[in-house]
Amino acid sequence: MKDISIHNIIQQSGFSAHHTTNRYSHKAMATIYEIFICDEDPSYAQQASWEAFQLLDQLEKDLSRFLENSDIGRINHTAAHEPVRIGLDAFTCLQESARLYTDTGGAFDITVGSMIECWLNKDKTLRQPTNEELSTAKKLTGMELLRLSDDEYTVELLASPVHIDLGGYGKGYAVDRMADLFQEWDISNFLIHGGMSSVLARGELLGEKGWPVSISDPFNSYKTINKYILKNRAMSGSGLLKGSHIIDPRTASPLQVDRAVWTFAPDAASCDALSTAFMIMPFAEIEKYCEQHPDIFTAILNVDNNSGGKNKKMHYFGTYQ
Repeated sequence: MKDISIHNIIQQSGFSAHHTTNRYSHKAMATIYEIFICDEDPSYAQQASWEAFQLLDQLEKDLSRFLENSDIGRINHTAAHEPVRIGLDAFTCLQESARLYTDTGGAFDITVGSMIECWLNKDKTLRQPTNEELSTAKKLTGMELLRLSDDEYTVELLASPVHIDLGGYGKGYAVDRMADLFQEWDISNFLIHGGMSSVLARGELLGEKGWPVSISDPFNSYKTINKYILKNRAMSGSGLLKGSHIIDPRTASPLQVDRAVWTFAPDAASCDALSTAFMIMPFAEIEKYCEQHPDIFTAILNVDNNSGGKNKKMHYFGTYQ
């Protein structure tokens, strides 16, 4: 499903020799990242974007679970009670993921890999695990199984194997790090997205008060649900039409509702994590979370499982900023 539309930006990707929106793209983390830089010298913008994509490639080497020599890959292949020293980026991701795990009551959990393997076949179709398989998966799931040392930048597993997957956090983290690099280059007006599902905007698109984005109906990508002006904020979208393939780490069972979630926050990494967690959390918990975190806003499309997308309703939590 297409979560976020930035076609307005693409349509306005050139204004004049002095006022241009420079656009660059790069494949990483199994998706396409794009950068839009407004009102900047094209040569300077291109050089900065090249540096940002270099950083992105390095982050993928550090954070990908598919690379055995990455920091996350090394942790996943380490026996229990053997501390592993990792880099600052991977450690920061684990530390923030632990915080979000606590804040969401365990709904956001980067250690859910064992449960996913338990419930899904290799072709991603649903299977029925045995009670013994489920019991084992539960014992290998939970951020409590990771002991982080701030002094040494080490991670110790209290059980093994724990399957860590930063897929719900790492893409947004990469967007944030790229944005930090642009700030160092004194580039103020830009938008970065990873696969159109993780977006961060700084400053303004020429002629706008920010950067125009919109969210679309997953059952009809030509139908716009809402339009927003994104400025010094991030947004992320999560959702799919077969909710039973999302495993709730708190119940150790497939999700029973179909929903699409779009979340707005100050940073892209938090957006990624919260849009994932809000796929799972009941509305009462989401409402409470947004009340306690006034910088968070979320829009949720809830769908009747048996209606084929015909019976659906939008819900909003928090205040859009």
